[in-house]
Amino acid sequence: MVIKIFKPVGILDRIQAKKLHLEVDNAIKAGSKIALIDMQAVTLIDSSALGELVVLLKAIRTKDGKLCFCSVGQQPKMVFELTGMEKVFHIFSDQEAFHQHQIAINPEHHLLR
Repeated sequence: MVIKIFKPVGILDRIQAKKLHLEVDNAIKAGSKIALIDMQAVTLIDSSALGELVVLLKAIRTKDGKLCFCSVGQQPKMVFELTGMEKVFHIFSDQEAFHQHQIAINPEHHLLR
């Protein structure tokens, strides 16, 4: 299973989220099945970016892909919780937790790292 990792930085607003959406969409078109967004360097996410992430999630699902997040900081985590998106998005504590989950559901995953 092909996994592509994205690492946005700073403030995730509508413009940055649209760029991220385009990058993820291109990766899915190129054969990736899972997009992992590492949010470690994201300091703030606004409501328009959250809306774009929801649109991205729907687009990935139509292509039988999966959208996951890891290393979500305090402010983005609070936004996800206040909007209930932590129940919709696949969120992992860090990249290692994500990879351990992938190994648990697909034992061959460790060969892809």
